[in-house]
Amino acid sequence: MPLLPGAEPFRHDGGEVGVLVCHGFTGSPQSVRPWADYLAERGLTVSLPLLPGHGTRWQDMQITGWQDWYAEVDRELWRLRERCSEVFVCGLSMGGALALRLAAKHGDAVSGVVVVNPANKVHGVGARALPVVRHLVPSTKGIASDIAKEGGVEVGYDRVPLHAAYSFRRFLRMLDSELPQVTQPLLLLHSPQDHVVPPADSARVLARVSSLDVTERLLERSYHVATLDHDAETIFEDTYAFIGRLASSAALGTAPHG
Repeated sequence: MPLLPGAEPFRHDGGEVGVLVCHGFTGSPQSVRPWADYLAERGLTVSLPLLPGHGTRWQDMQITGWQDWYAEVDRELWRLRERCSEVFVCGLSMGGALALRLAAKHGDAVSGVVVVNPANKVHGVGARALPVVRHLVPSTKGIASDIAKEGGVEVGYDRVPLHAAYSFRRFLRMLDSELPQVTQPLLLLHSPQDHVVPPADSARVLARVSSLDVTERLLERSYHVATLDHDAETIFEDTYAFIGRLASSAALGTAPHG
């Protein structure tokens, strides 16, 4: 199945500091590629995988679930660990949830976490009916391109496959119980006006993690896909500053700054 334009995974070999960037549910690497590019241009080693079932057509996602998506980012984390002395995990929406689970599960292997509009719950009147409805209806309308910026477009599916949505819901419930295991420094950026993931999800994440070094930043001019929106540059700059503050100077010193 051919990939949608912009859905290709991305890797950049840089210095000793590695960054894993995770895209969202029904989205693709395109939605967070400028974030990955920004960090790569500054000499960091960056990995942005394409999650299984994403980047082609929504029917391909029907046969995947959270175990597939998580296994992909878990693999990439260990690839980065083999090559880098320190690794940070970043993610948008479901990508943020995946990043938080990596942090919860892998402790010292993750040096810090950056999440943008992280998902904590599947919302909407149909969420509770998913266990049954997914057997009757294959998909519902899509959630892509919630962007305030005029002309902003996210490469993602125009339908949400309900088997996958049910799996995602189960994943978020499990992750919520694991959030207290997150102890790493955390930078959480969220949009007060988000039509996909409400601010309550970010508040829940902040309330549940055990991290002592926590920074919260509001993205006042952006909707859900803030990495392609008016506040994108703020996200990129804050991420790089966060990594720069936490990474050892020896590791950062190996990175050519562009």
